[in-house]
Amino acid sequence: MKSNKSDTLRKKLISELEKNRGLISISCKKVGVHRSTYYDWYNKYPEFKKAADEVIELTIDNVESKLHENIDEGCKDSIKFYLSTKAKSRGYVQRQEISHDVDTQSKLIEWKPAIEKE
Repeated sequence: MKSNKSDTLRKKLISELEKNRGLISISCKKVGVHRSTYYDWYNKYPEFKKAADEVIELTIDNVESKLHENIDEGCKDSIKFYLSTKAKSRGYVQRQEISHDVDTQSKLIEWKPAIEKE
């Protein structure tokens, strides 16, 4: 009997994950299970893990499509983000260059152990 209830809750949780774009805490609250239960199920039930992973992949696909829409509309921030993450091999990287013109000198300090008194 408990297994049927758990199966139903897992299915409801996957449905809530789909509605909430993979946000675990919100989905768990709506179903009435603790967040740790999600992770227990995720690690224990391969079919649940597969379904939860698929929700995340679909969410990423959706967000990527929005990014491409922004790029098509000429959004400079989206263009910069895309190039800095996908076109690093072409030199589109964000670097912080630090320069300093301080004359530094190094001193070698020799350590000598204390001489034991006899």
